[in-house]
Amino acid sequence: MGAVVHVIDVKSGNLQSLTNAIEFLGYEVKLVSEATDPELLKAERLILPGVGNYGHFVDNLFSKGFKDPVNQYIKSGKPIMGICVGLQAFFSGSEESPESTGLGFIDLKLSKFNENDDNNKPVPEIGWNSIIPNDLDSPDLDLFYGLDSFKRYYFVHSYAMILNDTAEQKLRAGNWKVAKAKYGTEEFIAAISKDNIFATQFHPEKSSTAGLEIINNFLKQTHPSVNTYSVEEKTLLGNDYSNHGLTRRIIACLDVRTNDRGDLVVTKGDQYDVRESNGEKDVRNLGKPVQLAQKYYEQGADEVTFLNITSFRDCPLKDAPMLDVLKLAAKTCFVPLTVGGGIKDIVDTDGTVIQALEVAGLYFRSGADKVSIGTDAVYAAEKYYSAGCKGDGTSPIETISKAYGAQAVVISVDPKRVYVNDPSETKNKCIKSKFPNEKGQTWVWYQCTLKGGRESRDLGVWELVRACEALGAGEILLNCIDKDGSNSGYDLELVNLAKQAVNIPIIASSGAGNPKDFKDGFEIGHADACLGAGMFHREEYTVNDVKEYLIQQGLKVRMNKK
Repeated sequence: MGAVVHVIDVKSGNLQSLTNAIEFLGYEVKLVSEATDPELLKAERLILPGVGNYGHFVDNLFSKGFKDPVNQYIKSGKPIMGICVGLQAFFSGSEESPESTGLGFIDLKLSKFNENDDNNKPVPEIGWNSIIPNDLDSPDLDLFYGLDSFKRYYFVHSYAMILNDTAEQKLRAGNWKVAKAKYGTEEFIAAISKDNIFATQFHPEKSSTAGLEIINNFLKQTHPSVNTYSVEEKTLLGNDYSNHGLTRRIIACLDVRTNDRGDLVVTKGDQYDVRESNGEKDVRNLGKPVQLAQKYYEQGADEVTFLNITSFRDCPLKDAPMLDVLKLAAKTCFVPLTVGGGIKDIVDTDGTVIQALEVAGLYFRSGADKVSIGTDAVYAAEKYYSAGCKGDGTSPIETISKAYGAQAVVISVDPKRVYVNDPSETKNKCIKSKFPNEKGQTWVWYQCTLKGGRESRDLGVWELVRACEALGAGEILLNCIDKDGSNSGYDLELVNLAKQAVNIPIIASSGAGNPKDFKDGFEIGHADACLGAGMFHREEYTVNDVKEYLIQQGLKVRMNKK
C-alpha cells in the first residue's frame, strides 16, 4: 500500500466501494468515525462521502463533533474531497431536511428536481450523465482533476443545487468554480472547486474508469489536460438530452442460490423454475457469481444486480454467502451493485431479531449500493392501503429510505397476467391488451406474487408501485413471471403500465433474448433501464453487443474512451 487516505465515516451508505476504489489505486484507507480520533490530525488527503438523506448525514456529522475539525482541516489548506451528500454538506441547507444545516461554505440551499419537467422525468436521477463543458465563467475544466465533458459519470440523487441567476451570482462572488450537469431542462452543480476544496455530486467510485481517474488525480493533486476527441468520438460520446440527459442503462442480473450440494451458483430458468430438464433435476449452474459480475463489468454493464432467489442454508446473518459475494465483487467492479433477497426483519440462528434496516446496513457495508425488496414490499403495500393510504414508518421501505435515501431502495415486483371479461371483475387497475388469451379475453390486470412466485395476492402492479413510491422507494425492478426465461422480449404493456403509475425509474426485466428487445424496452416500453440475465450467462450476446446495437439504432449508451 502507498500513502494513507483518510475517509470520514458517519455510517452513511456504502463506504466499502470507496475504500475498494482507493485501495485499487494503491493507497491505504483509514476510516475516521470519531472526531477525536488522532488520525484526523494526521490526514493529508481527506474525503467526506455521504449517501442518502441530507439531514441524516449532516446531523450525524455534527452530533459526532466533526464540524470544527473539518473546518480546521480546510483552513489548514490540505485537500478535501466531498462526494454526493458530501458535496451537499458544503451548502447551508436542503429542502430535503429543512431543520438541518450544512457546513455553510456556500449560502445556498438545495432543492428537489422538478418531476413535471421535461415530460415528467423520473426522480431520483439514477444513471450516467455528462458534464457541461464549462464552468460559470471559464471554457475549461482544468481545476476539476481531469473531469471530462465527453465521459459519463454515475449520478443517483433526488436533490441538487439547481442553478439560476441568483445562485450563479453568489457562486461567482464566492470565487467558486462550478462544473454543471443537466437533467431534463434543469442545470445543476455536478462538481465544485475552490482552493483546497473539491466535491462531486456524482459518485466517482461508481463511475468505472472515468471515476477512478478523478479519484486518482485528486489523491495525486494533479490536474491533467482534458482529453481530445475526434469528431466521430464526440458524436458517439457527446451530450444528448433525448433521455433527459442520461445514457440508456444496461443492467446485468445474476440470480444466485445454493445448489443441492451447497455450492453458490448463478442460475436461470423459465417462469422461475431453475432446475435442469434432465432426470436428476439438478439446479442449473451457469457460473460463479463473482467471476460473472467481473465479466459483465468489463463488458460495460452499467450496473450489476445480485438476486438471492432462495434462502441459503441456515447460517448466522453475518456469515451469509451473499455478503462474501458482495465484498469480493465490489473490490474490482466499480459500477453500482444491487442485492436482493432477505432484506426484511429476520430472526437469526441464535434467536436474535434483526430489523430490516440493520440487514440492509450489513449489505451496504459489504459493497452494495442498493437493496431490492420483494415479498415485504407486497406486505407493506397491503398495510398501506388498509391504513387509508398511510405508512406507519415501520416497513423496510420506510426505515431504509429514511436512513439511506430513496435511491437505495429498489422494489422487485413479480407479477403475472390475469385476464378478465370486464374491469368490474377486479378492484385492481386493468388495461386493454393487444394480446388476447385463448378465450379471446383482452382485459388484463397484473397480479402481484410473492415468495418467488409461489403465492399470489389480490393486489395489482399499479397499486403496488404507487404504494411503494409513497412509502419511499426510489426505483422499481419490474419482472414478469409470464415472460421469465422466454427470450421473447419484455412485457411492454406491463412496463408502460408501471411507467404511467409512478414517477420513479422503472427497470424492465424478464424476457430479453436479443439486443432488439432492449431497444423496444427503451423506445416502446419507455423503461429507464433494461436488465438482461440468461442471454448474457449463455454467452449468446455480451453487454457490449447490446450497446453497439443501440448505438447503431441512434440511442446513447455509456462508451467512455479509456
